[in-house]
Amino acid sequence: MIHSRIVGTGSYLPQKVLTNYDLEKIVETSHDWIVSRSGIEERHIAADSEMASDLAFNASIKAIEAAGMSADDIDLIIVATTSPDMNFPSTACILQDKLGIKNGSAAFDIQAVCGGFIFALNTADLYIKSGQARTALVVGTEVLSRMLDWQDRTTCVLFGDGAGAVVLRASEQPGIVAAKLHSDGSYRAVLKADPKVEMNGKAVFKFAVNALSNVVDELLLEQKLSGSDIDWLVPHQANIRIIEATAKKLGLDMDRVVVTVASHGNTSAASIPLALDAAVRDGRIRSGQKILIEAIGGGFTWGAALINW
Repeated sequence: MIHSRIVGTGSYLPQKVLTNYDLEKIVETSHDWIVSRSGIEERHIAADSEMASDLAFNASIKAIEAAGMSADDIDLIIVATTSPDMNFPSTACILQDKLGIKNGSAAFDIQAVCGGFIFALNTADLYIKSGQARTALVVGTEVLSRMLDWQDRTTCVLFGDGAGAVVLRASEQPGIVAAKLHSDGSYRAVLKADPKVEMNGKAVFKFAVNALSNVVDELLLEQKLSGSDIDWLVPHQANIRIIEATAKKLGLDMDRVVVTVASHGNTSAASIPLALDAAVRDGRIRSGQKILIEAIGGGFTWGAALINW
C-alpha cells in the first residue's frame, strides 16, 4: 500500500516585528493585558509589497531544499490560506509559477481558516495514497494583518503573518497515519471576516477546548493510542490558554507541546507548519517519533492528524 511521509519542512516570517509595546501606541491595550489573555508578545507583519504567495514561496524553497529535491519533483501543490493574493487565480497556481514548475501538475487552494493546514495535509495524503501524486507541496500562508481592524483591541492584537510548508513523498511506510476533520457552519457568526475579522472570544474559547480534545480523543481511540504514546503535540497557535487547556485534557505535560504563539501570534493556516519547522530545525522533532497536530478555525472547522516522523 502507498503511504505518504513528510520529508522536508520550511517556514518564513516577514522581517517586520510588531510588539505589544508597539500596539500600545495605536490601540487601547497593554503588553500585560495581551500576554495574560493570549500569551502573545509579538507578531510578524508582511511588507506592503509581500503577498501570501511571496511568503509561501520563501517557505516552500526551504522545504524543498530540506527534502533534498528540486521544484520540478513536485507534482501537487495545495495551499491553505484565508488571505489569498486575489480572488483568482489561486495562490497555489501563483506559487507554482513563482517556483518555475512547468509540469502541468494540479495546484489549488483550500480555505478552512485556521484549520486549513490539516485539511490540506489530509487532502494531499489522499492524493498520494490513491496514486494521483507522488510528491506534494503543502503550504499554509497568511497575511491576516490586512484583514484586521486596528482599532479593535480584541482582535488586532492576536494575529500575525507568516508561512510554513511541508513536502510529502510517497512511501512504503506510513507517515501520515490518520486524520479526523469536522465542520459546523451553525457557528459561522462566532468567528468571521466580512471583510474585517470579528470574533466572540469567549464563545470561541469554550468551543475550541472541547472540540479539540474530542477530536484528538477520537483519533487516538481509532488508533488504539493514548496521550502517553505521543512524543509531541503541535497545536494551532491561537492562544496559550487554549493550548494549555487542551494539553491538560489530554494529560500531556507542556514540555511535550511545541509552542510558538509568543513570537508568532495567531498565523491561522500557517501556524502549525511554522511550529513544525521550528521544532524540526532545533532538533526536538526527530525520526521515529509520533507527532499529533490539531487546529480549529472559523466555520467552525476543526481537525487532528497523527504523523509518524
